[in-house]
Amino acid sequence: MAVVPAQSKTWTYFEDEWHEGNVPIMGPRTHAAWLCSMVFDGARTFEGVTPDLELHCARVNESAKKMYLKPVVSPETWVKLAREGIARFEKEATLYIRPMYWAEKEGPWVQAHDLESTAWCLCIYDAPMRPPKGFSVTLSAFRRPTHETMPVDAKAGCLYPNNSRALFECQSRGFDNSILCDQLGNVAEFATSNIFMVKKDIVYTPVPNGTFLAGITRQRVIGLLRQAGINVIEKTLTYADFAAADEIFSTGNYSKVTPVIRIDNRTLQHGPIYTKARELYWAFAHSGDK
Repeated sequence: MAVVPAQSKTWTYFEDEWHEGNVPIMGPRTHAAWLCSMVFDGARTFEGVTPDLELHCARVNESAKKMYLKPVVSPETWVKLAREGIARFEKEATLYIRPMYWAEKEGPWVQAHDLESTAWCLCIYDAPMRPPKGFSVTLSAFRRPTHETMPVDAKAGCLYPNNSRALFECQSRGFDNSILCDQLGNVAEFATSNIFMVKKDIVYTPVPNGTFLAGITRQRVIGLLRQAGINVIEKTLTYADFAAADEIFSTGNYSKVTPVIRIDNRTLQHGPIYTKARELYWAFAHSGDK
């Protein structure tokens, strides 16, 4: 049977060696392949730097524990392997770095998995970073789950189909991305990243309330803005707050800091605080202070 080609140049460390391309790692009896017992994380290499790699490698192990997987790779080993893999690409390549754990075998019941069957790999691939031209957003009809219903405190694969539904639906209406609310109707995040808004030179972002993952890049940007003397407030926010905002921007590992240029029918500019946040993050990334 032919191997499905990778979408871009890819190297994967699996079963003690590096493999090139889209390596088959799961079969039809793999628990994760049909019951989604899988977690991952994502770091970035761009412009020759890899900011917060250590934090991403530590978080995948915490995510594993929350999904009752056994984190068998130390964060230090993840980092070492990531450095090895990065060296297989061009020096200035823009890469996505994805450590993964998953369950191979079923447990005593079909829905459960065998803790000791935890498998893992590290996948690194070419993934150009989107230029910060900005994107359009609208309100999604889909909502974020709660901790009682889904593992929202982990970077778990089972969470992403719901956000994908939100993306498909908003794109069918002519928008690039969507704003998702929690079960009470308060804003939680974008479908692909964390969310910020600016009103009268104050930055606001939803307070972590157990419905979304407060990302590593989000926390980094909050810290950088505060160090620069900009007031950042975490609080409960409504969609109406964002509809009336002076600026809206996103933070996330894939594209780092990106502006919103339209919410519904209202046009927004690349504002000064978004611009400052991006400049601060880029300066941090290139500083070596990680």
